[in-house]
Amino acid sequence: MNQPMPEPVSETTPQELYLHLMKQCLTRMLWPEKYRPMAASLNGWRGLILKPLQHLARQAQMELVHVEPDRTEARQEGRDWPLEAETMVGLKRLENLQQCVTSVIRNGVAGDLIETGVWRGGSSIFMRAILKAYGDTSRKVWLADSFRGLPPPDPTRYPVDAGDTLWKYSELAIPLEQVKANFSRYGLLDDQVAFLPGWFRDTLPRAPLERIAVLRLDGDLYESTMEALVALYSKVSVGGYVIVDDYGLPTCRAAIEDFRQAQGITDPIQLIDWTGAFWQRSAANPVAMTVRRESPSLRAVS
Repeated sequence: MNQPMPEPVSETTPQELYLHLMKQCLTRMLWPEKYRPMAASLNGWRGLILKPLQHLARQAQMELVHVEPDRTEARQEGRDWPLEAETMVGLKRLENLQQCVTSVIRNGVAGDLIETGVWRGGSSIFMRAILKAYGDTSRKVWLADSFRGLPPPDPTRYPVDAGDTLWKYSELAIPLEQVKANFSRYGLLDDQVAFLPGWFRDTLPRAPLERIAVLRLDGDLYESTMEALVALYSKVSVGGYVIVDDYGLPTCRAAIEDFRQAQGITDPIQLIDWTGAFWQRSAANPVAMTVRRESPSLRAVS
């Protein structure tokens, strides 16, 4: 079954101009971050020299900072971790998200929008902005996240994740209240935004979504990606989109490949940039999906 693919963004209508401005704001491309605090990098001999100076500076309500280099190219493709921006996915993946959400609105594809793994909420804020721009009041934007970082790897159940260290990064643990405040900053925190706090294995199987038009996966790990697919893919409408933020990571790619193979999904995967990818669902799959957990070496689903 052929489905209309998302059209390129022209950025000529009032809606598109508003969304262009939102992309520039959410990525901080509009006003680049000029300085970065040195606190996180004061190790070794630099720390011995600069930590006393930093202590004195903070007593005077000052901060030692690095001058940030030009990160325009990296920010285009989401290759850096921004200091202040609400998203790290970059402009190319935001443009793809806009194309997909606009496509389901224009083509009447049923369902809500959900992101699994939201960080500071930027991509979800952008999805809510798209609904606002086109006057769509029939859908919700759902944010699923622990709001305390990634789970430690469980190599017994998910061997592919063995040795992953992302759970140690405090920069990835963004509290729910901060994400809500980020929505409020743009005037987009309302009853069309819903939160699913907790680990995916606990929240997604009983999430109160009936249909999904856009499923955006951003869980990094095999476990997080697979848990989201198993719980939610059967709800994705024909003509809807599955967007994978971390397809460039071996852990995430393995989960995508295993799930698609186990479920006989042949819809072509299209690359967005160096790590993002997506496909459009072209056929319904009535089979209920559950993760098989009995084998320590199993990657697939049944």
